[in-house]
Parts: sequence; structure tokens; C-alpha cells
Amino acid sequence: MTEEARPSSPSFEGNWRLETSENFEDFLYDLNIGLLKRKAAKVVSSEHHITQDGDNMDVQVIATGSKGKHQKYTVGGSFTESDFNGDEAEVSTSWDGECIMEVHKTKNLEYTLKRELQDDNTMVLHLQSPKGTQARRIYKKM
Repeated sequence: MTEEARPSSPSFEGNWRLETSENFEDFLYDLNIGLLKRKAAKVVSSEHHITQDGDNMDVQVIATGSKGKHQKYTVGGSFTESDFNGDEAEVSTSWDGECIMEVHKTKNLEYTLKRELQDDNTMVLHLQSPKGTQARRIYKKM
């Protein structure tokens, strides 16, 4: 099989702004994130600016009060980034149906993030901690 973009790959392209978070503080608690960072995360505004060419993703994350991050990867591959707690994480990516699955592994923990398009104007990040705590971050297209 050749390395081509899936014919039915959904397009995550666009600029997305965080609208609401569900259970995010509990998720961060499971990752041993301190109280002050957890409280700050509740009020931070977050945007994802995504460009996509088939399986090639370029995600610029902009968050108030932090330096944000830049992810550039091919779905099916992996990349390295600084995680919530500042540790270096190896992130492996794959398609899970119409969603992009990310498995984040640091020296101390592993968690999953699933990027899903709920509709043309809603992107949901489903997070699951090592202890099974689930959180959702819901973004709307700007």
C-alpha cells in the first residue's frame, strides 16, 4: 500500500477557538499538574490554527499567558513536544475512523488525545488520563 492521504480524510483546517472545557481540571490533576496551573488552565483562552494537506498537519496552538506550541506532523507518524508538565513527550499519531488519535508518552506517564470534527464548525478534543479520567475541550471555528 502506498503512503497516500486517505481519500476520506476529514479536513481540520481552519482557526478554532476554545468554547468550553469539561472535566479538564480533573484530567490535569491525574497528570500531577499543580493546583495553580490547574486553576490557570480553567481561565486560559486557547486557539488552534490548523493547516492540513491530506495527512500532513500543521497546528499552531495559541494560549493566553503561555508560549503556546507548534505541532507539525504526518498522521501515522510521531513527533516530540513539551507536554503540560514541561516534560518532553513522544507523540504518536494515527487515524481512528474520522478522528486523529494522539498517544502522548513522557518518562512518567501516558495519555491519549482524540481530535474529532463534530460538525463543520465544532472540533472536540477528547482527553483520557492514565487513570481513566476523561475530559473534553470543545472548539468553535472562528
